[in-house]
Amino acid sequence: MSAPADPTPDEDLRTDEPGDGAGRTPLDPGLENDLVVANPVVRGVLVALGWTAVALGAIGVVLPGWPTTVWLLVAAYFFARSSPRFLRWLVTHRVFGPFVRDIRAGLGLPARAKAFAISMIVLFAGSSSVLVGLARPLIGGVIAVVGGIGIAYILRMPTRPPRA
Repeated sequence: MSAPADPTPDEDLRTDEPGDGAGRTPLDPGLENDLVVANPVVRGVLVALGWTAVALGAIGVVLPGWPTTVWLLVAAYFFARSSPRFLRWLVTHRVFGPFVRDIRAGLGLPARAKAFAISMIVLFAGSSSVLVGLARPLIGGVIAVVGGIGIAYILRMPTRPPRA
């Protein structure tokens, strides 16, 4: 089932083609209403956490070294359990949507995004580790280990082939 590229908010946006790039989301179990938490208080907390994660992800657009995709995936997790409308907004967003859709569909990140993310981790975690490590070697070591874990995670993600 395909939807038009510019659907109304009430239309179902799911398609069978993952990340088809036409403004439609892949078939996403997060858009099913049965995953939404029934308790309105918990749902409100999850929505607030989701919007907090979106704000933190938006900071990463302008602040070098601050992760964007991770926060948007966290937001998608919270929205999938609290608000299909907000999840739909996130996965169809012009800037954020393609990364969130592709990762949730298991397609991974483009090679360019992976290279950029790894280089930023090396630059910022590496320099922080050295600078902090001069005064506090244990904390500097923790920063280096956390940076290494981030790099390992990115390397283990599938690399999305370039779109034609």
